[in-house]
Amino acid sequence: MPGPLLETLRGTNVSRRPIWLMRQAGRYLPEYRALRAEKGGFLELVYDSEAAAEITIQPLRRFGFDGAILFSDILIVPYALGQDLKFLAGEGPHLSPKLIDTALEGLEAVPERLSPIYETVRRVKANLSPEVTMLGFAGSPWTVATYMVAGEGSRDQHVTREYAYRDPQAFQAIVDAIVAVTVEYLSGQVEAGAEALQLFDSWAGSLSPAQYERWVIAPNVAIAVEMKRRHPLIPLIGFPKGSGEKLSAYARETGVDAIGVDETVDPLWAAKALPEGMPVQGNLDPLLLLSGGEELDQQARHVLDAFAGRPHVFNLGHGIGQTTPIANVERLIEVVRAWGS
Repeated sequence: MPGPLLETLRGTNVSRRPIWLMRQAGRYLPEYRALRAEKGGFLELVYDSEAAAEITIQPLRRFGFDGAILFSDILIVPYALGQDLKFLAGEGPHLSPKLIDTALEGLEAVPERLSPIYETVRRVKANLSPEVTMLGFAGSPWTVATYMVAGEGSRDQHVTREYAYRDPQAFQAIVDAIVAVTVEYLSGQVEAGAEALQLFDSWAGSLSPAQYERWVIAPNVAIAVEMKRRHPLIPLIGFPKGSGEKLSAYARETGVDAIGVDETVDPLWAAKALPEGMPVQGNLDPLLLLSGGEELDQQARHVLDAFAGRPHVFNLGHGIGQTTPIANVERLIEVVRAWGS
């Protein structure tokens, strides 16, 4: 029997609301910090399949979440496409050469860089109880492309946005290459044991409506179509952060099975605007989990109530913050578990 998370993502409104949290495996956990201090840098952890599997499982031991989200990073795809990837302390990820300076054809793909991630999935899946869902993921093409073009993250993605306007043909080739590798990457995760998948489009909100159609919706359609052809029973969650009113079009047009809602969206609006019966995931503000208290309880219940009429996976509107108190996570889980009882 599938667990409550997988049932929900398949369209069943289960009696017990499933919960997992984006970035639930990470720096707010003392056991993660201890392992990272022992093993070294972030990328070293990702490529140590034994350590990455342990990190994936750590929050399950502590909190009993309904899903295990693979410990990895969205930039594994450009790394496999041939860019060099470094995580610098205090600066975040850096990719080189930047595609603003170098043609895509100048990269030499290294597909074997995906293999350790599959091994992590296999190790985690072998240690999960049947009711816990193994979640794989990848970055969506627009968000991944912003890093590939600029070589690093930015607040408004202006370098990549301008590049896409100036040379849409070259940018289309980059997006198409990301789509192709992402399909192979997600398929490899499924073959290793992933039971559901999430596409993270963290920078979707920076685009104009026309650009959103071309660089967010169209590439995700291509991924969803091919994944449904290869793995028709694997639910696909789309999380286009910052989409606002465009979220409804994303949900209707991309072919994803479930939609992730960020914290800036009114859950009452989302419950009405999104396709009827479509599973929804989200959307508590991560800062509420940081601050805690009665306001955390009230807002968590508000999200639960807003999505009571459809399949809903409780989650945050974005990733958990690294200074989030453990006690607040425990309190949130109590509220979610107690709701409706």
